[in-house]
Amino acid sequence: MSFSTILSAAIDGLGVELVRVEADVSNGLPIFHMVGYLSSEVKEAGERVRTAIRNSGYDYPAKRTVINLSPATLRKRGASFDLPIAVAIMASLGQVSPGAAKGCLITGELGLDGKVRKVPGVLPVVMEGKKNGITRFLVPRENRAEGALVKDVEVIGVGSLQEAVAVLSEGGLPENRQEPEAYGAWEEEFPDFADIRGQENVKRAAEIAVAGGHNLLMIGPPGSGKSMTAKCIAGILPPPDMEESLEITKIYSVLGMLDEQSPLIKKRPFREVHHTATRAALIGGGIVPRPGEISLAHGGILFLDELPEFRKSVIEVLRQPLEEKSVQISRTYGNYRFPADFILVAAMNPCPCGCYPDMKKCTCTPAQIHMYLSRISRPFLDRIDLCVEAPRVEYRHLADETKGERSASIRKRVCRAREIQKERYKGTKIVTNSRLQGNEIKYYCTLGKKERALMEQAYTVMGLTARGYHRIIRTARTIADLEGEERIRERHLKEAVGYRVMDEKYWQR
Repeated sequence: MSFSTILSAAIDGLGVELVRVEADVSNGLPIFHMVGYLSSEVKEAGERVRTAIRNSGYDYPAKRTVINLSPATLRKRGASFDLPIAVAIMASLGQVSPGAAKGCLITGELGLDGKVRKVPGVLPVVMEGKKNGITRFLVPRENRAEGALVKDVEVIGVGSLQEAVAVLSEGGLPENRQEPEAYGAWEEEFPDFADIRGQENVKRAAEIAVAGGHNLLMIGPPGSGKSMTAKCIAGILPPPDMEESLEITKIYSVLGMLDEQSPLIKKRPFREVHHTATRAALIGGGIVPRPGEISLAHGGILFLDELPEFRKSVIEVLRQPLEEKSVQISRTYGNYRFPADFILVAAMNPCPCGCYPDMKKCTCTPAQIHMYLSRISRPFLDRIDLCVEAPRVEYRHLADETKGERSASIRKRVCRAREIQKERYKGTKIVTNSRLQGNEIKYYCTLGKKERALMEQAYTVMGLTARGYHRIIRTARTIADLEGEERIRERHLKEAVGYRVMDEKYWQR
C-alpha cells in the first residue's frame, strides 16, 4: 500500500478543524513534497519527520513522498502535525498496519531523536473529536492528563514514535491510558477581607459586585487599600462548576498555559494587567489572532490598577466586550470570536497626586485634575455598575485589633445570591443579574409605585443615560438577592443609586 490517511486537527483561534493527513509514497525521484496551505513551521516538518523516522530505527527508502493536509482552504500552523505525518508515511510503507489508525485522531510534535513533545490545544482537539464521533486519541505523554479531562473517550499518551507505532500495531502501553481527573473543590490562600482595616463601604461594594457579576471602580488616595481589596475579591468568588472549569481550561490549553500534572483549572481566574499593556495584549490579536487578557479572565476577574494611566485607546476598546461578554477580531481570512465574560475591577487615584478633593493637600491644578479624569470617558463609566470611594484609612482603624468579617462568611452570602439567580434564570442564557437586558429587566425587576417615583427622581436629578438607569436596577436586584428579598425595595434602590454618586462627584464638576 503506497497511500494512507491519518486523522489530525488544527487550532483556528479557539476553534478546532479536523484535518486529514494524506501520504503517498511511490517510486520516483526521492523528493519530499508537502501541500495544503501550510505555514513555514508546518513545511519544516518534512526534515523533522524523515530524521525522526530514521533515528527511531525504521527504514525510510529513497522514494517520492507527497503529503497533503486537507482541507486545503484551511491555513495549517504549528508543529502538531509531525506525529500524524510520520504515522501516515509509515502506514504507506507498510511499517504500520493499514487499518491500525482507523478512528484514531493523532497529534504531537517530533524531535529529531523520535521523541514526542507536547503541543498546545489538546483539550479542545479532544472535545471537538468527540463531537465528531472519535473515541480514540493518540497524544504526547505531557498532554495525556489534559486530554483525559474529556469523559467517555480513550486518550493514550506516547513519549516517542516507537511507542506510537507499538500502540497502533499491538494496542500496547495500557499503563499510559489516563483516567479523567476527579473534580473536587479547589482551595488556595487569598488575602482575607478581615485583614483590611475600615473601608466597610468598599467591602460591601465588592460583595455586591461579585454576587451579581457587576463591574466595580474604586477611587481613592494612594495607600487606601484599593489593590488589596481587589486581591481579596478573588477569595469570595463562587467556585466554578465542571462545565465552567472546562471552558476556562480550554482557553489556557490553546495558549499552552496548563499544568501538566493537574491541567483542570478549578479556580476562577484573577488577571492583573499593567498599565503599559497594548490593545492587542488586552483583547487579543496578532497576525494569527490569539486570546488576550480579557479572555484569560473569562469567568473571573480582570483587575486594572491605576486606570487613568492606561492609554485611552486601550480603555475604550473594552467598551464592546463589557457589553457583549465576548470580543470579535476580524481579519481578511476570517473572523474570530473569543469569550470575555469577566468582572472588571478597576482602581484609580482622584488626581495625579492622589489627594483631591482635599485641597489642603492636593498640589494639582484644576486643569491637571480635569485632564487626568477625562482619560475615563462617560461611555466607559456607563458600563461600570458600582463606583465607590476608598477614603484615607484613619488611625483608629489601624490601631483597632478587632478583626473584620472574614472572606469565608462573605463568600457564603455570595454563593447563596448566585444560587437564587441560577434558580430564577433557569432555562435562559442569563447567568447573573448583570446580564439582564431590556424586557428581561422589566420582567425580573418589577418596581412598586414608591420605587418608580424614586428612580424617576434619580434619573432627572443625576442626568442618567438609559444604560446607567438599567445598571442601577440590576444592582438593586443583586442587593435584594443578598438579603433574600423577592421584590426590589426602596432601600435597595437607594443603595444602588449611592454607587453612582461617586462618578457624579468627580466627573460632573
